[in-house]
Amino acid sequence: MSPSPHSWRMSRVRSTGNKSTEAVFVSLLRTARISGWRRHLDLLGRPDFTFRTERLVVFIDGCFWHGCRRCKKIPHANEKFWSQKMAYNRQRASAVNRGLRSQGWVVYRVWEHELKYPAPIVEHLQSLLNHRQD
Repeated sequence: MSPSPHSWRMSRVRSTGNKSTEAVFVSLLRTARISGWRRHLDLLGRPDFTFRTERLVVFIDGCFWHGCRRCKKIPHANEKFWSQKMAYNRQRASAVNRGLRSQGWVVYRVWEHELKYPAPIVEHLQSLLNHRQD
C-alpha cells in the first residue's frame, strides 16, 4: 500500500481506549460480573482482553477498520486505499486467529455493532469461560 494524501489521518486514530468498543465491553464485563481479564497483554495480535487462566482472548473489531460486511462503508475519497486497508486488516486478523489457536488459545472476536445487544455476547463469553474451566 502506498501512502495516500489521506493517510495522515490514520496517525490520529488511537488503537486502544476506543469508547465505542473497548470501554463498552469493559462495562459489559463489569455489569455481568465477569472477572479475571486483563487488557492488551503482549500476545500475538495484542488481544483487547485476555483471560489467562482459561486461555481465552477477545478482540473487539471496529466495523469500519475491519470492513464488517454488515456495516461496511468505504469512503469514496481514496476508495482503493480503504478497500485494500480493510482487506489487509481482515487477513491479519485471520493470521492472528490461526497463530493464537495453534498456541492453544481460544479466540473470540466481537464486532463493534454487536455491542448494541450485549446479552448474546455475555452468554457466549460465559459459555466459553465455563467450558475452559472444566
